[in-house]
Amino acid sequence: MATDAPVPMPTEEQALILAQWFSPAYPVGGFAYSHGLEQAVHAGRVSCGESLADWLTDVLSHGSGQSDARFLAAAGRAADATALHEVETMCRAFAPSRERLLETRLQGAAFCDVTSRVWGLDLADLSYPVAVGQAARLLGLPLALTARLYLLAFAGNLVSAAQRLLPLGQGAAQEILHRLHPLIGEIAERASGQGLEGLSSIAILGDICAMQHEIQEPRIFRT
Repeated sequence: MATDAPVPMPTEEQALILAQWFSPAYPVGGFAYSHGLEQAVHAGRVSCGESLADWLTDVLSHGSGQSDARFLAAAGRAADATALHEVETMCRAFAPSRERLLETRLQGAAFCDVTSRVWGLDLADLSYPVAVGQAARLLGLPLALTARLYLLAFAGNLVSAAQRLLPLGQGAAQEILHRLHPLIGEIAERASGQGLEGLSSIAILGDICAMQHEIQEPRIFRT
């Protein structure tokens, strides 16, 4: 009878590398981006902790959360420059607005720059999830765990942005993030075993807010 092979546990060094990559101290500039959330708050679509939790759930499940996880995993499996270029081209094509493309390109460039210098990797001109996936491949890091921590950092950045936009306390913010843990785990595990065939993104309202944010004044965040 066939059984699933055991999943190897990450080493302490691997865990430390990923913790460093997704720490708020890692200079990718995530604090500058709201991923359209600022416009959603401005329009009254997100106004409290519960509506924020619903918004984040949709973005993770149906929007760039799940698609970024799949781009990360695909980049982590890309065996040569041609395959990596195909993943990168598709990742950029999936950006639904100018600001979304700016967000993933600038964070990717920052990640490539510092990660190349610190770990001596050959990374350049990659979108953020593609850069993370390729770096994970080059260092032999487990893709499912990498995707899980990437998504946790993504959600954590949006929760932090919400605290600057809403009357949301630190305890309530962390409770929301904790509630997202099972969903983040499911998305990361699923993405680690999927290719890019049939990839879609249907978080339409989030995409519209990202487009409307381009002309929003005043504003705090770049996106």
